[in-house]
Amino acid sequence: MHQPRPPRPRVYLAGPDIFFRDCERIYRDLKAACERLDLEGVEPSDDGLGADFAGSDDERARRIYEGNIALIRQADGVIANLMDFRGLEPDSGTVFEVGFAVALGKPVVVYGVPAGSYASRVCAAMACTQDARGLTRERDSGVMVEGLGQRLNLMLACSTAVEPTAEAALARLAKVLLADRGLTKPSTSPRSRPTPPRAR
Repeated sequence: MHQPRPPRPRVYLAGPDIFFRDCERIYRDLKAACERLDLEGVEPSDDGLGADFAGSDDERARRIYEGNIALIRQADGVIANLMDFRGLEPDSGTVFEVGFAVALGKPVVVYGVPAGSYASRVCAAMACTQDARGLTRERDSGVMVEGLGQRLNLMLACSTAVEPTAEAALARLAKVLLADRGLTKPSTSPRSRPTPPRAR
């Protein structure tokens, strides 16, 4: 007897893309890339709130938060756009979603991360110096700049895998999710699953 095909793995598409003017095109392209890999892309949601929603801004915010939390819980994995956003750090909402997904044990692959270490990017953007212990600090404030050669804050660097593009992130995640469902042969590489230690 023919067995019904299992549902495609669901991938939550985290990132600040929702704020961009062309967000509809971005999500359309991401979902098409998911389709090609036999995945289902799920964009962040406003929880069905329409223009006629009569609640307060606080109520709208709570509905959006709860809706996206539910989508992450239902997802099998997450890709996240961790591009620099309004400064030298990723979008804070996206970072929260990454941490939430990691805490749920879901594989997370990120993209959009600038080349080089985080410390090198900070030093290129503002005056920095080294103290007597060799720690890099902002020259004017004295605040330490995290070193260790990571491309992101170590809490992100050690909990995710980094790929150069959204397509590459989806391809890496697809290998994990489809292998977990027995739809492909799992890679023999210890770095096939996007969990620490992080591949470079």
